Amino acid sequence: MADKARTGSRPARPARVEAPDEAADIGVEARVAAGVLLNAALEGRGGLDTALSFREIADLPGPDRAFARAVAMAALRRLGEIDHILDRRLQKSPPLAVRTILRVALAQTLVLGTPAFAAVSTAVKLAEREVKTRPYKNLVNAVLRGVEREGPGVTTAESNLPEWIAARWRTTYGEAALVALALAAREEPATDLSLKPDADLAAVAEAVEGETLPGGTVRTGRRGDVAGWPGFEDGRWWVQDAAAAVPARLLAAGAGETALDMCAAPGGKTLQLAASGAAVVALDRSEVRLKRLAANLARTGLSAEVVATPAEEWDDDRTFDAVLLDAPCTATGTFRRNPEVLRATKPADVAKLADVQHRLLDVAAMRVGPGGRLVYCVCSLEREEGETQIIAFLRRYPAFRTAPAVPSDIGAPDEALTPEGWLRILPSMWAERGGVDGFFVARLDRVA
Repeated sequence: MADKARTGSRPARPARVEAPDEAADIGVEARVAAGVLLNAALEGRGGLDTALSFREIADLPGPDRAFARAVAMAALRRLGEIDHILDRRLQKSPPLAVRTILRVALAQTLVLGTPAFAAVSTAVKLAEREVKTRPYKNLVNAVLRGVEREGPGVTTAESNLPEWIAARWRTTYGEAALVALALAAREEPATDLSLKPDADLAAVAEAVEGETLPGGTVRTGRRGDVAGWPGFEDGRWWVQDAAAAVPARLLAAGAGETALDMCAAPGGKTLQLAASGAAVVALDRSEVRLKRLAANLARTGLSAEVVATPAEEWDDDRTFDAVLLDAPCTATGTFRRNPEVLRATKPADVAKLADVQHRLLDVAAMRVGPGGRLVYCVCSLEREEGETQIIAFLRRYPAFRTAPAVPSDIGAPDEALTPEGWLRILPSMWAERGGVDGFFVARLDRVA
């Protein structure tokens, strides 16, 4: 099944405007932007976010920009299936610009429910607009009309996963779990909110038309700019996936305690720790990303000492009652929200980041005071970044012991509990509620 992305040195545009006709091009520019975003995401980690600042996208009206992002994300989530459908109808692979036009059109019709006549008509217009794609306009029309007339045919959710990742997850979690993960990767997730302790949970849920999840997270299907949602300006909540809220709950820092958030940006866990009443130090190497954390602290009225420096280089001799290490990782567990991560991650990244995690765990161990505790977490589904790290850590540091998690106490799925007492949260869990991000979480108490 054809699920390999074609990439180049710069995100490829599906079409370049030669003689713009605003009356004829209503809605077309949003499709152009969708193609730019799609190709940017396929080129590497962070590509989609970077492309959102491109002038041709940033200058679009808000609804068009939102539509372009929705189309690109739909194409990313179903890329393997879309390419499989196309390759059954193409005798040879066309240029990337042409394939992008086709991918964008099928993402609209097969995923977003756009009427076929509108998607096909716009796709043909896109092909006509650039010299290099114009010879393919009849091909674009024929392929899309054929899919409309005869249907897409049989596809599998697993084809949307890169082969090397599918092989890893099949080995680690089994065939049934792989299928469940692939199905979860197809779906656009809801938005989760973490609340300050003094916020009225029921009132916030009602205001954002959401529901409450175990642990106190509010989940809403509401879309659009969260800055305009009820309670945002008042600082009553912040956006944070339900699974991402679990590590700080497991750490259980409280009033009168000191807490260190070692890789703090963008700050959701720092806000949780600060809301608990602990005296918090938020440490991160990225001064730019810490600006967002500082803005959220100001908006919510919470406080923390913010330090912009690498954890390994922090020249401070303090130890803490509670240390949280949300380590840099491949982030493969976030594919529901960031489908591009599965295409951007390479096999070598797992080993490279595992080495970083090993070093940061050593630093974290030195920051835990007598009788203190450490929570280690990663939003990765790779064992080398989770279970293997903790097995090795416990061998290096006999003064630490696993403190078994109780999922029901911290808003985690019951099936996430491992025999060792750690949490392995899969995005396919809580499927009836819409799933969660994937996380590995372990609490380690210093007993000597």
